[in-house]
Amino acid sequence: MTVGSRLKSYYKKFNSTVINDMWPEQLFFSSVAVAVCCINQYTKVNFTLNSTNLLTVLGTVLGLVISFRTTSAYDRFWEGRQLWGKIALASRTLGMIIWIHVPIKRKVKDGENVDDIELRAIIEKKSMMNLIQAFSVSVKHFLRAERGIYYKDLYPLLCFLPQSLDGSQEGRYAKGSSENESDDTRPSLPMWQESPLSAASTAKPLKGDFDPEVVLPTVASVFPLAPARNPPKETIYDIFPPFIIFLPIHLMIKKLTRTHDGDEHRERNIFGKKRKPEPIESNIPLEISLFLSSYMAILLRDELLDPAMATAYDNALVSMQEAVISLQRIRSTPIPFAYQFHLRVSVWLFLLFLPIMIYSDFKWLTIPCTAFACFLYVGILEIGQGIENPFNYSENALELEYFCHQIQRELAEIAVHPAPDPSGFIFSQFNQPFAPSDRRTAIDILRDNKDAEGHEAIPSVRHTLARNYQEVFEATSRKNR
Repeated sequence: MTVGSRLKSYYKKFNSTVINDMWPEQLFFSSVAVAVCCINQYTKVNFTLNSTNLLTVLGTVLGLVISFRTTSAYDRFWEGRQLWGKIALASRTLGMIIWIHVPIKRKVKDGENVDDIELRAIIEKKSMMNLIQAFSVSVKHFLRAERGIYYKDLYPLLCFLPQSLDGSQEGRYAKGSSENESDDTRPSLPMWQESPLSAASTAKPLKGDFDPEVVLPTVASVFPLAPARNPPKETIYDIFPPFIIFLPIHLMIKKLTRTHDGDEHRERNIFGKKRKPEPIESNIPLEISLFLSSYMAILLRDELLDPAMATAYDNALVSMQEAVISLQRIRSTPIPFAYQFHLRVSVWLFLLFLPIMIYSDFKWLTIPCTAFACFLYVGILEIGQGIENPFNYSENALELEYFCHQIQRELAEIAVHPAPDPSGFIFSQFNQPFAPSDRRTAIDILRDNKDAEGHEAIPSVRHTLARNYQEVFEATSRKNR
């Protein structure tokens, strides 16, 4: 590892901490502690308050409440991870049903070629599996308040769909898009719109030259495609956090001198806190679910899917939609502002009066003690606020790209295998079905059965299975260890 990559790794780890968010409080309350110490040390004013019992009670109660706040935020984080696991499982199940249980042999009509029909069926099934992959990608963009389908990792997967017309973006991307122009003027899903965080955003690869979009279909787009990852642009306030104190002045100067409708620094508010993205209007996962559901209806109409598999298909689709609804609930339902405001003000008041209450016992040690208490209380508060929305681009958020790539790999692996005929792999020289009691291969067992005249094979197999159970039980039982 080079020095540059090592420094970059350290910088990334530093950004994953909450020091960037808590340093103003740390500086302020440490300064208050310094002021209290100086007043008591160099003046005749007795600026102290001896109330050890009150300090103990308030500190304990406040610690419990802060712990509950952080636990609530972590519950949302963990629930989000479980729901993404639910989407992965349902996607895998849906992919296996489509690829294995939907037949490629169809009824041949007059003038049709059998090979063409089978090829059309394979193309049809693989296209629907691409929609399953697009579902998870669309959920990722949906949770990050990124509108529409015009993204490099989403548009190639569903650009062929006959979708609802929404031309609200045509004027925005009509100019300067000659590079990807095409004659495709079909109606399309809601176009990609710039969210408040997109104007000042930059595309960032996951790691080095890692480019997972290179394996997606190459299709032309009337509008330029947004990057798969579009995090807020890193500014000087992220590199040097203390400069945030100059942000209000900077914004005021920008407002006075701005001659166009710029929107710089919209990713931070006037206090230097990162803004939350606004909720979105288009629901691409819902529209993909409609196409997957209509595909099941066509399969049932043409008697290409039996009722049992149709039930499993529908259950998997419902599971995916339930997961999206729950993820949307987490995304759009923050912890009430009144609770957060009251808790933060309570922490500030506690830290404000802490130096006064502990100076008589700690003297100059009041300063580091106050700094440590601020680091502890405010840090836990900021951690809770940081993981409250686990779907954004922060270092502590869920790895949504990893989940989508995992689903993509699993669906591609399913498509590698055609609907297998068990006789093609069971009766081989590598299969010993009755081990450890019988070490013969499946082919040897069949051959020996043909050679044995006047002997029934089934009772012998049952006897072998009984011995097999006894040997397995003795070999794996803890009593024999």
